[in-house]
Amino acid sequence: MTDDEMAAALEPAGFRFVERVLRDARWPALPPGLSPASAGPEHGRFDSRPDEVADVDEPGMADKVNASWYRMAGEYGLFSKEREFLLAVDFSVPDDDDVNGEHRGWARVRLLDAWDVVRSEVEQFRSPMGGLLTERFVPEFTVVSLDSRVLMNTTVWGNGTVSTIAIRL
Repeated sequence: MTDDEMAAALEPAGFRFVERVLRDARWPALPPGLSPASAGPEHGRFDSRPDEVADVDEPGMADKVNASWYRMAGEYGLFSKEREFLLAVDFSVPDDDDVNGEHRGWARVRLLDAWDVVRSEVEQFRSPMGGLLTERFVPEFTVVSLDSRVLMNTTVWGNGTVSTIAIRL
């Protein structure tokens, strides 16, 4: 997928593509063997508030997920002054069997004033796990601050809920 194609793919969600990042994104260091999902508060993990966690089939899922992600992004310092951050993306073309993750990478993006990650149904954010639980579009995505101090992951959990976690040491 070219940069122009990626820009077009992300635009409906309200993410302006700035550039492809040719290095691995760094994020807050966790102890060996811990992933962001398995980290605890003692490792700098913060979770969506209980009232922001949404069931995948809940009518208000889109509002809850969008609001929680945005609140946490602001509260934990994801955004640069220009509201830029790194977004994990897949540069493979649709129907490409990228089983080794060779086309996965990072894009520097800017959050636009008009954005909606959930209702945009951008394929880059479609959760494979969510597809096992419901027919609805359910998002799952990872972002990192430009200064590498904050990692956030909006994810679908095994109990059929969607929420966001932030890692900030």
